[in-house]
Amino acid sequence: MSIYRIKSGDTLSAIAKRNHTSVGALMKANPQIKNANLIIAGKKLNIPGSRDSFDHGPTRPGGASRPGGTSRPGGTQQTQGPSTTGPASQGPKGSPFDIAKAQLNKNAGSLKLEKGGVGSDMEDWVPNNVNCANFVSACLEQAGQIKNSQHHNAVVGLQANLDKDPNFKRVSLAQAKPGDVVSMKTPGGHHVVMFAGMKNGKPEFIGSNNINKDGSQRISFTQMNYPIMSIHQYRG
Repeated sequence: MSIYRIKSGDTLSAIAKRNHTSVGALMKANPQIKNANLIIAGKKLNIPGSRDSFDHGPTRPGGASRPGGTSRPGGTQQTQGPSTTGPASQGPKGSPFDIAKAQLNKNAGSLKLEKGGVGSDMEDWVPNNVNCANFVSACLEQAGQIKNSQHHNAVVGLQANLDKDPNFKRVSLAQAKPGDVVSMKTPGGHHVVMFAGMKNGKPEFIGSNNINKDGSQRISFTQMNYPIMSIHQYRG
């Protein structure tokens, strides 16, 4: 989530369009706004998920991405997990990887409304197409690896929080364990998932991905070719 200072002549709809979000999402992120047609120049505005977008990266031979983030058979999205995973990262309350796997194939929009478990730690105002950091944060919370105050709905915000936490250390892909937090740079901004192991010699990830036809996210395994910005491993 980023911050924008309202300028004279701005409208909420125009701000939403520029930041690839909706008026409804802006109002949820800014509860101080009671009237969508009345915003005040000079005031700060929370922009939800403006840089937490995700589009599929280049697909492997035999598959091509469709508009909306879905893929044809043989594309990047996987319905089954990796063939081998190795030892998973553990927190005081369990493994974030195992916690994420238990949510497999659930729509992020529905998961946020569940009482208890991962859903209770996800913030329900976050738009359904940008829940990647919201989901990963919730899995880390459920595993006891981070506190609620470290939860962040923006990829770079979560990345910064993990950098500040002495229980986390940046590692290479060769050192990664299932459940490690992987932040990536995408054409539309950033995306965050968790390492899930290797499959057919390539890294597999699990997270909240834009694979539904309407562009919303669902918990899934996927292989992506985006540049990795960081991999955080819990060492607590």
